[in-house]
Order: sequence, then structure tokens, then C-alpha cells
Amino acid sequence: MYKIDMNSDLGESFGRYTIGMDEAVLGNITSANVACGFHASDPVVMEKTIRMAKEQGVQIGAHPGFPDLMGFGRRSMQLSTGEAKAYTLYQISALGGMCRAQGVELQHVKPHGALYNMAAKDYKLAQAICQAICEYDKNLIVMALSGGELVHAARDMGLPVALEVFADRAYEEDGSLVDRRKDGAMITDEDLAIRRVIRIIKEQKVTAITGKDISVKADSICVHGDGEKAVAFVKRIHRELEKEGIEISPLK
Repeated sequence: MYKIDMNSDLGESFGRYTIGMDEAVLGNITSANVACGFHASDPVVMEKTIRMAKEQGVQIGAHPGFPDLMGFGRRSMQLSTGEAKAYTLYQISALGGMCRAQGVELQHVKPHGALYNMAAKDYKLAQAICQAICEYDKNLIVMALSGGELVHAARDMGLPVALEVFADRAYEEDGSLVDRRKDGAMITDEDLAIRRVIRIIKEQKVTAITGKDISVKADSICVHGDGEKAVAFVKRIHRELEKEGIEISPLK
């Protein structure tokens, strides 16, 4: 029996700015990565997103990023390991406290954007993130790019790990995500994206942007819900996976 978690980055609206269609996405996923106020979100949005996830039985994870609202956390920043740990701990603590107030527990932590990509290649940065998680709650699952340094750091520190893959992103031969600025970085063909996801789950293989097959393991698939078309795609992925006999269930 094949099993997979479906996650999405939510709670990324800010003040008067609305990003994503969170309520529609929540009905089709099992884990929500909730922004914590650094790259996106604010306290009101965080509280609302937690409540909606709780109502729909979706597990909640903290989605910490760089302090970069204007760049949406996608611009690289050079931090000391101490800063990286403190920034991550601050964000997890904020979301975790709001979850506790609503009677729900955090399931996981997934870094956002540039922090996620840098931690996949920088072991010391990955260690700093994992240290923050250890200090907050050693039972939290670290959601990380399959094969990346964050996976290694989490395992070295005894933290539970969930290997993540992306439905709509292309891969380099080393297993990293193709930079969004490059042609072909995003998979826009829905049929192709679904075939790739099913192959990853069943064969643990994906075709890199170079055309070479690489090995990749998956515990969770990230799907995006930015717009009506994207939400429809999330629903379609959900249906197609079930048709293939793949059970969709949360990481826990």
C-alpha cells in the first residue's frame, strides 16, 4: 500500500493583501505549512489559518522564513548560525503558542523559500534550524527536500524527518530544485506533473531537467494553491493519486 502526505504553504496573506486560496486548498491536503510573520503573514492571518486547518482536520506545521516581507522570503540572506537558530525558534514559538491557544499541536516544521533551499545545501545552516527545533520540541517532524543537507542534519540530531518532493518543480541532477529564474523550473503541464508525482511515489525516480533519471524518495508532496487554476490542480492530483491506489494521509 502506497501512502503520501499532501502539504501546502498557507497563511501567506498580510494585512490587506490576500495571497492564495487557503480555505479551498485545505479540503484537499493533509498538512498545512503556516507562515509565521517573517516572509509573509501576520498575527490575525496566522490565527485564522490555524482555526481553518483545525476545523478541516488538517495537521499544522510552522513555515519559518527569512525576515523579508518585500521579497517574500525568496531572496538569500547571509546569517550567522546564531541568528538562523534564533529567527527559526522565534517563528516556531509564535505559531506554536497560537496553536496551543486553540488546542492543537504542531506536527512539523518546514523552512520557506530561500531558507529552505540554502539549508538543503548548507549543513551548518541546517544544523542551526534543527537546533531551534530541538530546543522547542524534539518530537516535531522536520519536512525537508529529499536528499538535502537538512535531512542529514535532522537525522544526526535525532529528529524525525519527512522527505518532501514538489509536484510542479523541476529538479537538477543533484536532487536540488531548479532555480525559479531558469527556463523550465516550473512544471506547467498538469498531466506531466501528475505522472511525475505518481512515478516518484511508486518508483522513487524522477527525470531531472537534463533528461537524466535520478533517485528521490517522498513522504510528502508540496502542492500550491495560488489561484483558482492551482486549486483545481490540487483537487485533480488528489483524485488521480486515489485512483492509483495511493492513500493520502498526514505524516503522523
